[in-house]
Amino acid sequence: MRIRIFWKFFLAYAIIAVCSFVFISTAGSHLVEDVLVRTSSRQLYNEAKTIISRMSSRSDAMDLSSMHDSFAAIGAFQGSRILLMTTDGRIISDSAADIAEEEDIFCPGFDPVALGSEYYTIGTFFDFFGEDMLSVLLPVTGNYEILGYLSVHLPMTQVVQQRESLLAIVHAIALVIFAIFLVILVVQHFVINKPLNKIIRGAREYAAGNLAYRIDVKSRDEFRYLADTLNYMSDEMNKVGEYRHNFIANISHDFRSPLTSIKGYVEAIADGTIPPEMQNHYLEIVLYQTERLNKLTEELLALNQVDNSVILLNLSPFDINDLVRKTAASFEGACSRKNLVIELVLEEDLPPVKADSARISQVLHNLLDNAVKFSNAGGEIRIETTLKHDKVQVSVRDHGIGISKESLNRIWDRFYKADESRGRDQTGTGLGLAIVREIINAHNEKITVVSTPGAGTEFTFSLSC
Repeated sequence: MRIRIFWKFFLAYAIIAVCSFVFISTAGSHLVEDVLVRTSSRQLYNEAKTIISRMSSRSDAMDLSSMHDSFAAIGAFQGSRILLMTTDGRIISDSAADIAEEEDIFCPGFDPVALGSEYYTIGTFFDFFGEDMLSVLLPVTGNYEILGYLSVHLPMTQVVQQRESLLAIVHAIALVIFAIFLVILVVQHFVINKPLNKIIRGAREYAAGNLAYRIDVKSRDEFRYLADTLNYMSDEMNKVGEYRHNFIANISHDFRSPLTSIKGYVEAIADGTIPPEMQNHYLEIVLYQTERLNKLTEELLALNQVDNSVILLNLSPFDINDLVRKTAASFEGACSRKNLVIELVLEEDLPPVKADSARISQVLHNLLDNAVKFSNAGGEIRIETTLKHDKVQVSVRDHGIGISKESLNRIWDRFYKADESRGRDQTGTGLGLAIVREIINAHNEKITVVSTPGAGTEFTFSLSC
């Protein structure tokens, strides 16, 4: 079972909260109590030292009644209990008892040495008290001898009360902090989890084939960027799907037509429908349709190679003018049939271009092939080379039917044929210009087109020297 991120955070938050409260209530309680004990014992110790110092500084002997009243006032103010004892443990003065009651009262088992080296102790003070007390014991000296002991005692219940008061404040602060984090957790659910869930849902829709689904994230952060990226990806995938559909439809159409023609004529020849004297004529038609299929297959293979970068460009310097002359010469037969003239305007002393001569020859062949197809009989085709900004510009211009504005942006699409093309020539595959652009792009160069319906078209591409 998948656990959502929100509940993981909530579980971690709950564990941290419980552990924090347990820590505060246990280890924290001991730490606070230890600090309070040390602070209170230091205060008791300093108070005892002050009392003994005052007693020693008086030149006249302080009577027992005045001393008791002083002890009682100090004890009442501090909430402590002060005892003045002899060395054998007899209580001379007790701040919490009357003088009369202090007579012949002993602290059983009184032994200062048993208290150890610490200046304070916690306990019943030799079983004198019925509860645990925080006790400080200091000797009262005179003439370099111990005359007695002064002890100051604070009930541990007071220390515990102070500890609980401090812990209550700490618990309250912790509750406020946990409440703030809980609010942050809830805000996180809306700021992080909800957009993330939308993105996850979008990914599922795309995986299921619903590429039209849109991920709607309105925040201005990385989630919005991720959502926009996935939406863009779905659009591109949708375009690929449409392209694949159109690809199959176009391939089917371009293969079906010649195959149907070939099949019909071969069957007619085989069953004797076509007389022997007419068979050569129809066999020429079959050969023509076979050449169409062969050309389509070759262009598909060439386009696939360019797409997948199967064939690396063989870059080497060569004379572009010489390549233009050879390519133009290969079209003499096609130009003769339409009474076309190819005019070469080649700039002299051009530096060698660095490119794949075989691929550039293919580019020139496809551009010239289109120029011949769409030129009017008796027209002219102009091929020009010039040097501009350290690049050789090659242009192929015809004075044919031109390309409409609507078709101009689509001529680079694979299998696209303008209506004029289909009406005037049935041998085109719609792949020639797509191959041209891919080859020029592979050279990191640019190709442009300018066309006016009824006036002609000019293609221009650049090559680096």
